[in-house]
Order: sequence, then structure tokens, then C-alpha cells
Amino acid sequence: MEMELILKEWMEKEKDYSISYSTYMNLVLYTERHGYYMKEREKIGRQGDFFTSSNVSSVFAKTFAKFFIRLVENGEVAPNICEIGGGTGRFAYDVLQEWKQVSPETFIDLNYSMIEMSPFHRNLQQKNLCSFSNVSYYTSHSEMGESFEGILFSNELFDAFPVEVIEKRNGILYEVRVTYTEEGKLAEVCRPLQKNIGRYLLKYNIHLAEGQRFEVPLAMEEYIEEIAKWFQRGVCITVDYGYTKEEWMHPAHQEGSLRGYYEHKLIRNPLEHPGEMDLTTHIHWDELKEMFSLHGMNIVWHKKQSEFLLAAGILDQLTGHQDRNPFSETQKQNRAVRSMILSGGLGSAFDVVIHTKHMQQLHLDQHLKI
Repeated sequence: MEMELILKEWMEKEKDYSISYSTYMNLVLYTERHGYYMKEREKIGRQGDFFTSSNVSSVFAKTFAKFFIRLVENGEVAPNICEIGGGTGRFAYDVLQEWKQVSPETFIDLNYSMIEMSPFHRNLQQKNLCSFSNVSYYTSHSEMGESFEGILFSNELFDAFPVEVIEKRNGILYEVRVTYTEEGKLAEVCRPLQKNIGRYLLKYNIHLAEGQRFEVPLAMEEYIEEIAKWFQRGVCITVDYGYTKEEWMHPAHQEGSLRGYYEHKLIRNPLEHPGEMDLTTHIHWDELKEMFSLHGMNIVWHKKQSEFLLAAGILDQLTGHQDRNPFSETQKQNRAVRSMILSGGLGSAFDVVIHTKHMQQLHLDQHLKI
């Protein structure tokens, strides 16, 4: 009921009583106390609505940790890690534990910063990482300082960003907006395209097919511009699911990708369960890479997550054993390693994209088995 009042209040500010999809997503996901991500409740894992690779097993974070350690030990980057949107803090915990064991001499100088806007997740992170004195917590990158050097990491960050939604009907592009019907139900309405959406389509040379629905990530563009200016030197790693421009044009993606997850069930209608459901979209890889490059960052890697994990040495975590107990820790770890690299699993659903800034001499083949 509270969320309904919030949505109606915003609709009343508009001439035609409709709000953009990005406004709708912002309100149902990020409104203080009432938005999905801002609520005091489990969202990740068995009790929540979705899983992430880092919450499935520690082998994911341990493999990244070894890559980070190699970069720092070889003097490529400063011993600073900044993780944006770290969820429960599980990835950070596993990275720090592994680093402490593998490279205690560089761990002494390591600084780990968490940027998290959800108070619930920030509290979880502080609780889960309380045994480490080298972790700092912030609500935004600007709060951390004017600039950053080191390793910038995010996993499933951009897929939760608000998007505009457009559709091509009878050769004309329309913006799809959200309103309440007279019966009090949330519904979509089509309106003329806003200028900023038109500019985006022109800038990135995007053309829709007849009947195609498409998400326009204006918020992602704005955020990448801020982050890329703030990020002065180092390695930026983005892990997420998304499509290239070519993949977006495939008939299978004709209806776009905006959807909800509620109690581990996929919900096709994003207007269901407002404030109670996670909303997500596939991100636009070609545009993301172009956005970063426009701000002086160089793309050095874009492959499936499974390929990155193999190159970074995940197979080193497989343990040979005579143990036939399927519930033993060894067996569990071996199963986790396989699940990360087998086709059809998490590893093939996600991509890893690596950018560098002011690091002309970085040769990835010295740090990954390419």
C-alpha cells in the first residue's frame, strides 16, 4: 500500500499521470525503507529471490583473488580494491581470506573499499567483514574521495540499473511508460519519444525492428561517465549478463529483457509485486565498452565468465581424492568448480569485461593463461 501511494504521488506530478520506466524502477527498487533493495530482508541466496556466483561458492572469489594478487605482486596496480554493490560481502570475505593466506606480505598494505547504497546490505557487509581491519564502507564513489587507483570490481551491478523502455509500432518509436488504470491496476501506456532517448539511439547507432521492445540504459551511461572520470589508474572488472548489439537484434530478444525475480521464480511482468520483487535487465555490452572508451579506458578482455575463470586458474582448486562421500567439503568444492565452467551453467550466462586506464604496459598473458 505504501509503495502504491509513492507511485501515485510521482504520477500526479506528470501531465498525463504516467511515469517513465526508469522512474518506476528507481522507486520500487531504491526508495528509502520501501524499495526492494533498501528493505531489511534477505535478497540473495536460498531465503531470497536470486543467487549470485559469489554466493554459490567461494571458488569464484578465490580465483579472482589469485588474479588480483598477481597484479599487485608484479607492481601493475596499487594494493587498493574497490567493490561496488558487494551484496552480502561474501565475495570480499573470500577474497580477503584467500589473499591473507596466499600473499601475507602484500596483504599488509591492502585496502578494500565497499561502495553500497543499501543500508541492509551495508550492515550485512560490516557484520561479515568485521574480522578485517583493512575494509572501509561508503555509500558512493564521491564519498571515497576525488579519485581512485587500483582494482575496481563489480558483479551484477549494471543489470539492476533503471532503464527507459521503448517500442517500435507501425514504423514509429514510442516510449513505454507506467500508470495506474481506473481500476487501480498498474499498466503500460505509449507516449512520444523523449529527446534524450532519441539522442542515445543516434549516438550508439541503434535501430529497432518493427514490433521490437528495447531497454535504453541512460542511467548506466551517466554512472559510467562519473566512474570513469573518478577512476584514475588501474584495472576495472565488470561481471554481468548482457548482449552485444548483434545479439540484441536476434528475434529471441524482440521483447526486450526487463523482468522480475520473486522467490527464485522468473516473473515476465515487471509491474507485478512493486517493491517486493527484484527487477533486472540484460546489459548492453557494446555500448558499455564504448562508454568506458569515450572516457580514456581501454578494453583488454571480453569473454564468458567460464573462460576467464579457466584462464585465471580455477582448475587449481580441483582436488584429487579417494573420498566417496558426496557431501564432503572436497567433493562440494570440486562440484562448485565444475558448475562454474560447464556450459549451460553460471559461467556461460555471464561475461567478464576488463578495462584498464593509464596502464599501457599491462600484458594480460603474464597474469592469465591465455
